[in-house]
Amino acid sequence: MPQSRQSNKDAYALILEAIDVGVYKPGDRLVESELAERFGVSRTPIREALQRLETQSLLERDGRSLIVASLDHNQMAELYVVRSELEGLAAGLAARHATAEEIKVLQDMVTEDAALVGDPPALSRANRRFHEQIHLASHNRYLVQQLDLVHRSMALMATTSLAVQGRGEIALREHKAIVDAIAARDEEGAARALKDHISDAFMTRLKQDAVDREK
Repeated sequence: MPQSRQSNKDAYALILEAIDVGVYKPGDRLVESELAERFGVSRTPIREALQRLETQSLLERDGRSLIVASLDHNQMAELYVVRSELEGLAAGLAARHATAEEIKVLQDMVTEDAALVGDPPALSRANRRFHEQIHLASHNRYLVQQLDLVHRSMALMATTSLAVQGRGEIALREHKAIVDAIAARDEEGAARALKDHISDAFMTRLKQDAVDREK
C-alpha cells in the first residue's frame, strides 16, 4: 500500500527517514520502482535521492543494486570518536549559549523520557530528539550540520545500545548529568559529561556485539 503523497518532503528526506527509523536496515536492497510506489513520487527524484545517499556512503553497491550500507568495527569506532568530540563541543557551547527556555525543554525531556524505559525503539527516538535539542542549543549552525551528518551515519547501526538490559536507566541518568551541567553554565562539565555518555554507549555496543558474535 503506497503512502499518501507528501508534498512537504522530498524523496531524499523520505528515504533517509525510512532508514533512520529502521524501515530499511543495513543490507536491505532499495529498488527505484518500489520506493516510488511506497512514497507516491516519480522515479526521477527517487533516482536522484539514491545517488545522493550513495555519495554520502549511506548506500553502497552490491553488484548492480544499491543496498543500505553497514558499518564494520573500524568504521563504527571512527564514527564514535568523531561523534564524541562534536557532541562534547555542542554540550559545552549549549552551557554557554542555551536560553532558559531551551534548558527547561531539556529538563522536561529527561523527566518525560523516564516513562519510555522498557521500550527501546521509543527510547531511541527520544534519545535522538534529546541530542538534537542539545545541538540546537549550541547555537552554532555549522556544528549542527556536521552532527546531522554523523547522526545519519548512526542510522546504519542495525540496533540501538539502548536495547541492552539496564542501559536505558543508565543513559537517562547520564542525560540528567549533562543537563545539570548545562543549566549550571559549566561548559567543561557539560562537555565531559556528554563525552562520557558517548563513551559508555560505545562500550555497551562493543560488549553487545561480542555477545552477538558468539551466538
